[in-house]
Amino acid sequence: LVLIGGFVQLLAGFLAFRKYDHLGGAAFLTFSALWSHLVNIGAGNSKGFTAGSIAFLVLNAFLIILASSFNVVLLCTTLAMELLTICFLLFTLENLPLPFEIVMLSIFSIICFYGATASLANSMFGKDLMMMGPPLFTAESSKKDTEDPPPCVCPKSHCTSGLRTIAELLNTGAVCGVPTDTVYALAASCKHPQAIEKVYRIKDRPQEKPICIFISNLDQLRAAAPPISPLLWEFMENVYPGGIGCIIKKGEWLKKLGVGAGYSRVGTQDSIMIRVPDLTVLVHLIDMTGPLAITSANPSGEVDSTHHDMVISRLGHKLEGVLCDGESDEVVASTVVNCTKIDESGITIVREGCVPAGKVMQIFERVKNR
Repeated sequence: LVLIGGFVQLLAGFLAFRKYDHLGGAAFLTFSALWSHLVNIGAGNSKGFTAGSIAFLVLNAFLIILASSFNVVLLCTTLAMELLTICFLLFTLENLPLPFEIVMLSIFSIICFYGATASLANSMFGKDLMMMGPPLFTAESSKKDTEDPPPCVCPKSHCTSGLRTIAELLNTGAVCGVPTDTVYALAASCKHPQAIEKVYRIKDRPQEKPICIFISNLDQLRAAAPPISPLLWEFMENVYPGGIGCIIKKGEWLKKLGVGAGYSRVGTQDSIMIRVPDLTVLVHLIDMTGPLAITSANPSGEVDSTHHDMVISRLGHKLEGVLCDGESDEVVASTVVNCTKIDESGITIVREGCVPAGKVMQIFERVKNR
């Protein structure tokens, strides 16, 4: 019986740890050690058991204090175990009244049976079918109950409401931080040139550095009917969507694409970089807003932002919103390829980013040879 009791307590401790109940697990493993220690009585080593019982009484006193901050059932279990240990101690001293022993064993059995049944039922059905009781006291947290609010609107990217919130802000001329398939970026609607101007001010970006645009798919570009050669079409079909941006010749066709009033504020006078991102949440956002003017979400000259927390801490006080999507997929920005003379002299790498220049050239050679 002693060995069975120790095994049951050991099993209860293991299950408690599996449920991340570290206090319950420690308590039951301690109880298991006590039950196993009862073997000393059968071996005639009562002195060793007496010393061990006294040590357990002290240890279990700490468990009682901790259990009082969890629930009533665990508190009653530790209290009953304390009294039961006293029974064992009196038994080794041959001074245990039989009625006291019967009462304590009965109480301990009832508490253990109820606690095990309640824990099993509540875990199986995912709700409190059997009450475990509230904690007698709770420790005061040293942290503030409420954290300081973020400097701007910061919805989660996996929520439809969050996506709509950022889309509404962009459609009204706001500048927001958004995730991309590379690093985080600042986005402004191409329909609002004043928002694109604000991007320059937020980043302290030199005016001579052009801003690119993102579209959601290549079909949008086809619908605008730009004067693009078959070679360039096939090259873009092989690199979109992804972390490669293509610089192509600018023209009035951009207005058909939905660039609108921001035509003069994106790209240069003669060219524009266009990219189709490989990120579902950003593609959906572009479908809701139209083409977006995009640049990396960092003060000019500083490292790229690879988490929404970096965007909020560095630029949040200057933005209307940040779409929070956790860690970025890359730690560097996209690779930029000049395709304005693709038919005459091929392509040139303007900036090597997340896609190696060698891979870009391999794609181009394969397309050209085809």
